Amino acid sequence: MSCFGLTSNEKHRLIILQRGITMSVNTNEIVMTQAGLDAFKEKLEYLKTVKRYEVIERIKVARGYGDLSENAEYDEAKDEQSKVEGEIKEMEAKLAMIRVIDESEIHTDEVSIGSYVTVLDDFEDEVEYRIVGSTESDVLNGLLSNESPVGKALIGSKVGDEVEVDAPGGKVIYKVLAIR
Repeated sequence: MSCFGLTSNEKHRLIILQRGITMSVNTNEIVMTQAGLDAFKEKLEYLKTVKRYEVIERIKVARGYGDLSENAEYDEAKDEQSKVEGEIKEMEAKLAMIRVIDESEIHTDEVSIGSYVTVLDDFEDEVEYRIVGSTESDVLNGLLSNESPVGKALIGSKVGDEVEVDAPGGKVIYKVLAIR
C-alpha cells in the first residue's frame, strides 16, 4: 500500500483510467479480437473432436500390447490424454471469461486493444503490430499482447508519442507513427 492507500495495481488502473483507456473492472476477463476468438474456438473444437479421439485410439492400441504395468506406450498415451483433457477444461473455463473487442470501440486517436500501430524503433525499423489480448499474442506474426512490456507502453499513446520500454538489453524507445 502506498501513502494514498492504493496498491501499485490500483495506481496503474487509475493512470489508465485518467488517460481515458477502457479497462475491465473484472480482472478475470480475457479480452480478445473476433479473429482471436474464432481461432480459440477452432483450436478447442480440434482438441474435442480430433485430438481427443486420436489419443483414445492410441490408448486402445497400447492396451493390445499386453501387460499395462510395463507398457510405455500406454503410459505415454494416458499422459497425453491427461494433458489434452486438461487443456480442454482450461480452454472451456477461459471461454466463459472472454470479452470480444467491438470494432466500434477501436479508435485511431490512441492505441488500444485491437489497434494496428506502426512504430519506429531504436534501430530505425518501422514495424506494425496489432495490439491483442494476451491469449492471442504472436509477435512473429505482428500480434502484440496488451500485457507485454511493449504493449503496455503503447496502450494510450498517440501518433507522435515516444514510449520507453525496459528491455533485457536496456531501454528501447518506440515512436508511434500511425494508428489504424
